Amino acid sequence: MFPNSIGPRLAFYPTLLYNVILEKITSRRWFDRIDETVLVGALPFKSMSRELVKKENVRGVISLNEEYELKRWFVTAKEWKELAVDVLYLPTIDLIAAPSQNNLTKGVEFIHKHAQRNESVYVHCKAGRTRSATLAACYLMTKYRWNPQKAIALLTLKRSHIWLRNEQLDAINCYHNANILQSTDL
Repeated sequence: MFPNSIGPRLAFYPTLLYNVILEKITSRRWFDRIDETVLVGALPFKSMSRELVKKENVRGVISLNEEYELKRWFVTAKEWKELAVDVLYLPTIDLIAAPSQNNLTKGVEFIHKHAQRNESVYVHCKAGRTRSATLAACYLMTKYRWNPQKAIALLTLKRSHIWLRNEQLDAINCYHNANILQSTDL
């Protein structure tokens, strides 16, 4: 195995191309609305930014990508700002990691801030399957007081190709135990 994030860096463009092809030849969508606030999706191409703002009311974007993943064809922080969209970067290594507990908390708070204004938040990683789904599950658990299984079930229903492995499931369970169980009378 490659040390640190070298493996994910080498796999980035081939797996991005794979996702683009799957979106074109299957029923897999680039993004899916999870509830009235959150959309989970893949890296937003520049050509998608205005549609996300206009049609989906996106006023917040959370990127769980590392810096190298955001080069070339993707919307920059400056471009989001020009569209009056707040951006929160929570860099997380692809394939082998989950967002930190601190970043999950920051992400959930960012989503709740926009939800209070009736605005949508686009949560993305490269493919919208792992890192972004981890954060979305934590948001759902917080908002609806759900357990991890119920949050993951809704995510899977809305975006059937999410792919949560042990690292992500552990992060979701840890978040649930630290944030949801402590605030209930169980």
